[in-house]
Amino acid sequence: MENQIVWVDIPVINLSRAIEFYSAMLKGIVKKEEFEHFTVGILPHAETNVSGCLVPSPPEQIFTSGPLIYFNVNGRLDDAIKQSEMHGGRLVEDKLSMGGHGFRAIIHDSEGNRIALHSNTP
Repeated sequence: MENQIVWVDIPVINLSRAIEFYSAMLKGIVKKEEFEHFTVGILPHAETNVSGCLVPSPPEQIFTSGPLIYFNVNGRLDDAIKQSEMHGGRLVEDKLSMGGHGFRAIIHDSEGNRIALHSNTP
């Protein structure tokens, strides 16, 4: 069975400060990675890729949205979006390619929680 929770985005105000904090707390290196449109701090993880990253965010997002948990719906992203909408969820951000890291869509679940659906394929 594959892991159900595969990733978490943790919003931070100051990326450098957060990298230092999480590196010290976790006793591992949080690696700063720069992409074309954004920079993140990747939390230490094993080869399974179940981990997370620190994402620079405005303060109001931290207090209103908090961490974003990614659920594994590999190979059925469109169906998972459809099923969520049929059962009281709402699409917040449409399907998005994350390059070599797969695809995601962000929804509000039936209770109003903001979660991400992740798939390696569209």
